[in-house]
Amino acid sequence: MKKLIFRNIFKDITYFFLLSSLSLTLIVWVIQSVNFLDFVTEDGHGLGLYATYSLLNLPKIFSRLIIFLFFISTFYILYKYEDNNEISILWIHGVKKIEFINNFIKFSILFILVQLLFTYLIVPTTQEKARSLFKNSDIDYLPSILKSKFFNDTIEDVTIFVGEKDINGNLKHIFLKDNKNYNNDRGPNTSQIILSKSGQLVKKNKKYYLILNDGNIINLDSKKTNIIKFNRSEFNLSRYTSKTTTYPKIQETSSNLLLQCINFLILKNSSNFEKIFNCDEQNIDGVLKELYKRLGVPLYIFLIGLISSCLVLKTKSNNNFNLFQFIIFVFGFSIIVASEISVQFVNMNFINNFVILLSPIILGIIFYILLKINLDFGK
Repeated sequence: MKKLIFRNIFKDITYFFLLSSLSLTLIVWVIQSVNFLDFVTEDGHGLGLYATYSLLNLPKIFSRLIIFLFFISTFYILYKYEDNNEISILWIHGVKKIEFINNFIKFSILFILVQLLFTYLIVPTTQEKARSLFKNSDIDYLPSILKSKFFNDTIEDVTIFVGEKDINGNLKHIFLKDNKNYNNDRGPNTSQIILSKSGQLVKKNKKYYLILNDGNIINLDSKKTNIIKFNRSEFNLSRYTSKTTTYPKIQETSSNLLLQCINFLILKNSSNFEKIFNCDEQNIDGVLKELYKRLGVPLYIFLIGLISSCLVLKTKSNNNFNLFQFIIFVFGFSIIVASEISVQFVNMNFINNFVILLSPIILGIIFYILLKINLDFGK
């Protein structure tokens, strides 16, 4: 009977956690996806890439909400059981409160493993995949972002101004400045300005070309300037890239690669990964903080589970029951905030990092010992 009651409590917590996770994750995802529309409206990428990139951010959103939703789920279900007098069935069948707390701690370990799976493996993988989309993506939404009387600098090193644009995509009074100038072999400090009376953006073999008619090409460098007139010219936009960042950030780097970076910088072991990931002394602080987010922050679920289980220490028949619930809620929420703040204290000091990493476990053990002493004393 005791196992059945425990199973029902944990099942209800899991169901509520999954339902609230789905709801809240989708809400945050929709709000965040609106911000990602800049990839289409400003950076020139297509709707297919936008949709894929948005979906790949779902695991990241969910992983950030796990600890908060675990606390809300446990708090709500235990409150509901107490309000319906269902918790009292456990005491009637001889279950001790410390036994209930022990089972609750074991249950919280499952959520620690889930968050570790997401933060250590799934999220970095999906974020790296999302970033790689831009590396392999053409600027395939240029027709919509080339607007009349608007300076467009979506393309790296290129600025385009169009005076007029009709419904058929025909362009008039075109100004184009090319700071990279692939067509100029006179040196890196050169640029090119193209003025054209008319033109059109066309797509050939999945690549965009700007067809320009009746204009001038002005080549600029530090020594001299020359002007070339043309009747028709093609400007290959496929040679350029969008301004969207394509190199992986620390948050998008695999956990194994971050560990190799620590091994390389701190333990001074040689490695051949520095070509892939910018691992140097300037980035070590960020690497340590990111690893702590993935491996250290999930451990706070242990402390959250212990705090939530304390709701069974008092019944609704107690005069200060509502105050006790409020204190538990504030305490639990404070621990969640502390888990986020603790990241800022991670630095190059090994002992400091070791203490911060184990602090939720240490605090949990101390809290558990005091709790057990109090329960034994109250017999």
